[in-house]
Amino acid sequence: MKAVLLNGITPASEVTLSEVTMPETMPGWVLIKVKAFGMNHSEQILRLHEIENDYIQKPLIPGIECAGEVVQTSGSHFQKGQKVIALMGGMGRSFNGSYAEYALLPVHHVFAVNTSLSWKELAAVPETYFTAWGSLFECLDIKKDDVLLIRGATCTLGYVAIQIAKAIGCKVIATTHRKSKLPLLADADEAVLDTGKLEGMVHGITKALELVGPKTLHDTLCCIEKGGIACNTGVLGGVYALNGFDPVKFIPNGVYLTSFYSNWPSQKIIDEIFSFIKEHKLTPCIGATFGFTNIKEACMALDNSGVNGKIVVEI
Repeated sequence: MKAVLLNGITPASEVTLSEVTMPETMPGWVLIKVKAFGMNHSEQILRLHEIENDYIQKPLIPGIECAGEVVQTSGSHFQKGQKVIALMGGMGRSFNGSYAEYALLPVHHVFAVNTSLSWKELAAVPETYFTAWGSLFECLDIKKDDVLLIRGATCTLGYVAIQIAKAIGCKVIATTHRKSKLPLLADADEAVLDTGKLEGMVHGITKALELVGPKTLHDTLCCIEKGGIACNTGVLGGVYALNGFDPVKFIPNGVYLTSFYSNWPSQKIIDEIFSFIKEHKLTPCIGATFGFTNIKEACMALDNSGVNGKIVVEI
């Protein structure tokens, strides 16, 4: 089969397809014929930085999510030909992922889906909608009367968070640090240019989804009303940790800080997400689509951050 193999740091311009041996089925793992997969910032981090770490066995096929059909059930509850998605759980890091024509994946991170979405649309859902869903409902406990601040909203996760929050009736204030991208936030109630300091510029915030990350987290916390919650989910600002973190001084009195770790999806949550998409007639946020033979161009588009919406690769 054809797949992308990483042996070390690989700029987008050097990404190629290789001929590799088909994976051998084994108990507890399901063989999937990949129909399409979405691309993610974490795969860029893997390709340009993380791949050098010793804990990643190389060569490695990247890709943390996909949509496809079951080819070999390996004695699991799935049926041959069943439509499924797969995401996270070490996919594309601890074991080979979705940048391939076939993927052998652990049964507990493969999920049946009942949907009329096309393969392209379906591939835009798994990681992005799961992360937005968990951040908004599990971590922020969002309600229709909340005023939600989404910081760093001009990314696929930001667009989906706006979509979901507006569907339940929230007021959404969304930010971007690029003036040229303010029109992309038209679905929010208010679009704000982020200069790095929002405290005093936005008001009435009860919940905040922090996608820029530790770089702006303290300022975001200072924007929230007492009793409100901030969820740190993204790291778009390129700062991954807070050195010398002092929670007493960092977190304002009466404000709550949480985070979302997207490694443990479940069939129940996946069912809820697809029911929500169907009920509210949501359209997955696709920014660009590439064929698998154009995987290099797809990776270049990911690295250049020039696509507004999910990048999907169809096989």
